[in-house]
Amino acid sequence: MSYVCKTCSKTHEDLPDVGLQYPDHYFGVPENERELRIKCNTDLCVIDNEHYFIRGVILIPIHKSEDDFGIGVWVSLNKENYEKYEENPNTSDIGPFFGWLCNSLLCYEEDTQLLKTMVHFQSNGQRPTIDLEPCEHKLYQDYSQGISVDKAWEMAHRYFPANKDNAYPGRLI
Repeated sequence: MSYVCKTCSKTHEDLPDVGLQYPDHYFGVPENERELRIKCNTDLCVIDNEHYFIRGVILIPIHKSEDDFGIGVWVSLNKENYEKYEENPNTSDIGPFFGWLCNSLLCYEEDTQLLKTMVHFQSNGQRPTIDLEPCEHKLYQDYSQGISVDKAWEMAHRYFPANKDNAYPGRLI
């Protein structure tokens, strides 16, 4: 499956990571109020100066491969930890911090909102990695036990539907 990367604008043939553009809370704010109530970029989001989110990646191991399937998600942090990261976005010397997963993932029947996570910060311009806390959810099972490459492709196709221009649907970036 080839796709056009929104970051580098190049066509790739390998398994793509997927990422969500905003925390789901963003869509709870009426569109005509978003400019006043939300401060958001590709890595940070604050709603009403009281809800703080950062974007990171959940890495799901792929069986019989050295590669992972990455899912870019948003997690909420408390204000103090959010501000530490905002002031030091390119260091692994802070955290890890607790956060709540703030996206519903299309590839899981059971809602993924509010799963417990730990956020691990990285240097070298890399987004934080998100570790899921143990639970009964299928996402945690996939995260802890890995998935087949076929399942990774199936999950990617939920976000990259077959169409003539490989357009990104809805909330995906």
